[in-house]
Amino acid sequence: MATDGSTVETLRRRLRTAGLRVTAPRLAVLEWLSGHPHTTADQVATGVRDHIGSVSTQAVYDVLNACVRADLVRRIEPAGSPARFETRTGDNHHHLVCRGCGRTEDVDCAVGPAPCLEPSDSMGFDVVEAEVVFWGYCPDCKRAQASQLPTG
Repeated sequence: MATDGSTVETLRRRLRTAGLRVTAPRLAVLEWLSGHPHTTADQVATGVRDHIGSVSTQAVYDVLNACVRADLVRRIEPAGSPARFETRTGDNHHHLVCRGCGRTEDVDCAVGPAPCLEPSDSMGFDVVEAEVVFWGYCPDCKRAQASQLPTG
């Protein structure tokens, strides 16, 4: 998790601007997520431990939750999968999720007619975000499925 000084300084500035104290676990979590988007809290904890040594999984959850509240990190929760975290926030992008392995990829907003920008009836809600998840099978899972088909 090698990051140059300018990146670390950018992360420090983002934390301060969000009103959060700069701590080693917060920097390590943001640094890890910058290079490993769509990872679970447990994966983040493992990566952070490899970088700064001892840090509890609960501390990582606390950092992630604080960063989500401060809009430094986005939590995505695909149905049937553990929550995943990323540092790409504020642009309302969407996700592709593999039904086979859970691989998650960013996709920019849907093209064509906007099917989800406004509900047909907001029922009094003040809608602030629309989230679209495209489900399918990644190339690796498609190949694995094809190799398991009976031949002859």
